[in-house]
Amino acid sequence: MLMKNNKYYPWMVVGLLWVVALLNYLDRQMLSTMKPAIQQSISELESATSFGRLMAIFLWIYGFMSPVSGMIADRINRKSLIVGSLFVWSAVTLLMGYATTFNQLYWLRAVMGVSEALYIPAGLSLIADYHSTRSRSLAVGIHMTGLYTGQALGGFGATIAAAFSWQQTFHWFGIIGIVYSFVLILFLREHRPDIKEERPPFFRGIKGVVTLLPFWIIFLYFSIPSIPGWAIKNWLPTLFAGSLNVPMGEAGPLATISTAVSCFIGVAIGGPLSDKWVQRNIRGRIYTSAIGLSLTIPALLFLGLGHSPLFLVAASFCFGVGFGMFDANNMPILCQFVPSAKRATAYGIMNMGGVFSGAVITDFLGKSTDAGHLGRDFALMSLVILGAVAMLLLCLRPTTSDCKV
Repeated sequence: MLMKNNKYYPWMVVGLLWVVALLNYLDRQMLSTMKPAIQQSISELESATSFGRLMAIFLWIYGFMSPVSGMIADRINRKSLIVGSLFVWSAVTLLMGYATTFNQLYWLRAVMGVSEALYIPAGLSLIADYHSTRSRSLAVGIHMTGLYTGQALGGFGATIAAAFSWQQTFHWFGIIGIVYSFVLILFLREHRPDIKEERPPFFRGIKGVVTLLPFWIIFLYFSIPSIPGWAIKNWLPTLFAGSLNVPMGEAGPLATISTAVSCFIGVAIGGPLSDKWVQRNIRGRIYTSAIGLSLTIPALLFLGLGHSPLFLVAASFCFGVGFGMFDANNMPILCQFVPSAKRATAYGIMNMGGVFSGAVITDFLGKSTDAGHLGRDFALMSLVILGAVAMLLLCLRPTTSDCKV
């Protein structure tokens, strides 16, 4: 209790969950860069279409579970949910090191989709409850850098697998996550702000969210950028390897690190800017997010058209800065329209839309890679982002910086 009442504890929560966010993305991302090593043992992965199926099953399961996980997080102790989620997906990561067939990997990825889906709505709503409007975007943004770091470290999957083996890589990162779940048991605390209204029955909570018109604008604005967002996560190393004619062991770190570092910069700009702007202008978070997402439009064009290391790294850097500004403000914008008791549910539904967009584009880009059109299709994704920015600026008009009812 003393820790929870400490004025610095809200930032300690961000730090504790930052590591969970890192492991959340690291454990799912390693597979994409270790593909060359794993396919030597599991020949089905030589087909980009089969690999796309393997990546997509995680996203479909994760997407279907996201609204359910949000509703659960709004009703039970989020600490328990976060600890249990981390423990299960880490155990799955450990078991993936023992897989010998495509089907075994396929079903383990499905189980990972269930367990990882339980984390994000609970984690982000817990951070939002610990932080006021003066620090919420920065706190959420710092947490999101954990995801970027996990994505970047996942880029070293091929490098680690080459030095040891892909099996040992899965084993060790699974063990690390299992051990860290016990750290959370000791130090993480639940926190619910004082809520006068009674929590509604399980399915009435979701009804209270989906009947809000602004929520559906936020839903679309979140889902559309997830198309290039997931494309970057799952296919940028492949794009770099093909465009630069280098091994995946070099392309993976180059692609993921350039994006992750720039996302850090985007959060460092977008988080404080949004927190200060919203104090002066109620649409400050929306303007910050729109500026960030606008930066991804030329970046996608250049990623699809570029063929030199400098050109591609510059484009991925521009994308990362913009996406970091966008990512830091999604939950804070949601907090302007949805009260605390329903935020995990709302974010779970948003996450479902984003992940389904990712599942579609992941599967599509697998076929696109086999057909030799990966670069062209990266460039075409810039068009949908332009529409999302226009929709946000024209349609979303908050009346408060922190919705209470």
